[in-house]
Amino acid sequence: MKAETICRLLLARHRCIRIIGAEESECIEVAVEAALAQNLDPYVWSVTSGVRGGMFADRGTRLDDGGNPAASFGWMLRNLPRQSLVIALDLADQLTDTVNLRAFRDLLEYFHAGRLGASAVIMIDHHDRIPPVVGGSSIRHEISAPSDEEITRLIREAIGLARQTRNVDGKVTTQFLHLLVQNLRGLTRRQVRQSITACIMDDGALTEKDLAVVQATKRGLLENAGVLEFVDAPASLDDIGGLVALKQWLRKRESLFGDSKVAPPRGLMLLGVQGAGKSLAAKAIATAWKRPLMRLDPGSLFNKYIGETERNLRDALSQAEAMAPVVLWIDEIEKGFASTSGEGNDGGVGRRMFGTLLTWMQEHTAQVFLVATANDIEALPPELLRKGRFDEIFFVNLPLGPVRRQIFSIHLRKRGQPLEGLDLDALAHASDGFSGAEIEQAVINACIDSSFFKKPVSTDLIIEQLRTSPPLSVTMAEKIACLRKWAVGRCVPAD
Repeated sequence: MKAETICRLLLARHRCIRIIGAEESECIEVAVEAALAQNLDPYVWSVTSGVRGGMFADRGTRLDDGGNPAASFGWMLRNLPRQSLVIALDLADQLTDTVNLRAFRDLLEYFHAGRLGASAVIMIDHHDRIPPVVGGSSIRHEISAPSDEEITRLIREAIGLARQTRNVDGKVTTQFLHLLVQNLRGLTRRQVRQSITACIMDDGALTEKDLAVVQATKRGLLENAGVLEFVDAPASLDDIGGLVALKQWLRKRESLFGDSKVAPPRGLMLLGVQGAGKSLAAKAIATAWKRPLMRLDPGSLFNKYIGETERNLRDALSQAEAMAPVVLWIDEIEKGFASTSGEGNDGGVGRRMFGTLLTWMQEHTAQVFLVATANDIEALPPELLRKGRFDEIFFVNLPLGPVRRQIFSIHLRKRGQPLEGLDLDALAHASDGFSGAEIEQAVINACIDSSFFKKPVSTDLIIEQLRTSPPLSVTMAEKIACLRKWAVGRCVPAD
């Protein structure tokens, strides 16, 4: 029963339970289920529809006499029968008004005193910004994402419902069903039903090609949530130049990730020169292990409301766990926790976020492989670099000659340029000190000039682009040299 936890909270005499979620209909369904299980009459309140009652409380007629929320709470005090459960929708927004807050506190005190038996309030909101006085007299409840078993059941239910309107081939192999369930992890129950129904209604069957549809649907749904974003990884490790040591490390551990019988790898820290390929290395992990790659931008978590930033981080980590096995990439991690040294003026938000992340890294059991990239060593808290936080710390250095040759070959082929007639050795020699990103930009600029001047891409044309655009290793020579010197003996070379 989905409402089992709420039932236990009600039995423990909690008179105000807060549920935070975007799927309001699912939250109402759980609350009503709990009411019926505890022999409570469900009533639903919203600022637009007032108080409605009955078994189908969300569809009943209005019972109170209108007016503002405070008036509705006063009506409840006078008219609710014993053993009632009030399901309040988006109430948190209304509690900024002092009159509404006072009226709601009166109602809570009425319930806490037991004057209406076991009556209680369940608040369903899309955020958790509430007055501290309400937070202190209530308890928060999370509706968990559906388990693999429940997703399987939802898939079969969606197939059954689709058969009521059209002919459906419901034959699904065990292997395909397992892949389908993996790709649906992290979605709500409604989103699972919608995704499967959309696939079935397209051609009347669930087939291997529908995996791409499910993945695209899931990507759109989760990106709209604004917490994590999907990142496309290269189709093959051959599309990534260099990183030989990192690739070997990944191949040794590929079979361990996703295997619940052994302790899986937990994460990597990627330090290095800007543009040298840390982001590409993060993508290489997802490519090597054939797992989805999700990116978390620490800057997107910050919120002006007290406590919301830390909550955003917890929500992001919970979402990643729900989608496991998955590769979670935190890009430029030092920017999110730069103030943990105590020099920041963010009121301690950075330090609290850092504590939340460290606790999660230490205690999480889900198959989430954390990849953190960083440019500024001095901004990283020492606690993050100690042994045990990550399985390994790799340093992504500027590419050597053979790797630069390979990078030129990859980017020229990617843009449809023939390699015949090009001197890749000369290009590798001319690009000494250039990062992979700078080499790619030189190839792009050469292709642009080639199109503009109506002439083929040549070795001289690319070398001219390299000559006119000095690399970062020249413009910031001192800083780059210091970083490379620091990494010797402290990190494992990625190449």
